[in-house]
Amino acid sequence: MEKKKIAIVGGGVVGASAAYLLSKEPTLEVTLYDEGVGQGTSAAAGIISPWLSKRRNKKWYRMVKEGAAFYPEFLSEVMNGVAIPKTVYNQVGTLLFKNNPEHLKDLLKIGLKRRESAPEIGELKILSPEEIKKKIPLYTGNESALWAAGGARVDGKYLVDLLIQKAITQGAHFKKEHVETLTVKGHHPILNTIHQNTQYDKVILAVAAWLPNLLEPLEYKVDIRPQKGQLLEIELKNTITTNWPVIMPEGETDIIPFENGRVIIGATHENDKGFDLEIDKVQLTHMLHDAVTGFSDHFKQASVVNYRSGTRAYTSDFAPFFGPVPELSNVYAASGLGSTGLTAGPLVGKVLAQLILDKPTSLPLEDYPIRNYIQSKK
Repeated sequence: MEKKKIAIVGGGVVGASAAYLLSKEPTLEVTLYDEGVGQGTSAAAGIISPWLSKRRNKKWYRMVKEGAAFYPEFLSEVMNGVAIPKTVYNQVGTLLFKNNPEHLKDLLKIGLKRRESAPEIGELKILSPEEIKKKIPLYTGNESALWAAGGARVDGKYLVDLLIQKAITQGAHFKKEHVETLTVKGHHPILNTIHQNTQYDKVILAVAAWLPNLLEPLEYKVDIRPQKGQLLEIELKNTITTNWPVIMPEGETDIIPFENGRVIIGATHENDKGFDLEIDKVQLTHMLHDAVTGFSDHFKQASVVNYRSGTRAYTSDFAPFFGPVPELSNVYAASGLGSTGLTAGPLVGKVLAQLILDKPTSLPLEDYPIRNYIQSKK
């Protein structure tokens, strides 16, 4: 039987997850396109700990809650009996700080209520400075923090590299090419690159903030805007950081420890930079010093070993969307995940794979309506 040809444009966490899942299907021939420039996932390090957010959008919360719960199951399947690499994902717990102690008590109440439907949150309690120091010996502050044992951290670059390599092992094709245009002939989408034009049975567009580039030439109005995110990586010499919890100080900057003294600090949220990827070392240095207040001078004196910069995608109301592109046969899209892309990305990738396979979706499409953000002008 002739295989159906499926293409995925965009090798971030959504596209790579969909490629992995679809490449398992013996009836499909899967091709993943990604040129590797500006991708948000590969620049990002993420915290999988959505339960303590005070954001009130219930549909968004369902997506990130179920996305967090999906991670261990998904990666266990990907690794097929081999331990999940800690460079990719590690459930180390999270420590959330607030300047006002009463806010910690409020968040604890929220967390305890949400744990009733999300037992993966694990132990929840407010830790004293002394208890924090047992988990992070370099802590020198006198603030308490809310501990969520189920929190985890993920490195976007290692995650997408793993998923793409597994997809290739399962027979997927990977093309490091820029898809210049999308056209449709009858019910068949066609992807046009500088090298060739290829017709597919179905296409997934997982290109985040670049979605307007492919749909606007087809006379669509696309509600997506780019947001720049920068972060830096420091190295704490002679310090074992593998199982340190993720640290979430007051504000938007987080401290995400990895192996061998490697700690990622970030990220910025810059709405006025378009697709600019230039590193601003002065801004990142200020961010570093602000983030590590309450920790020993080891952080401030640590060597900066790497900088990262990428582009997130947001809608005007900060809500995500996914589903079949309206009035465009056999083309599906997802975008607008913003800074929660690493948390929800694998699950959204699964939803897109389910759509390709004509299966019921793990999240209801009506809660994340693509028609609100992609509208035909014809």
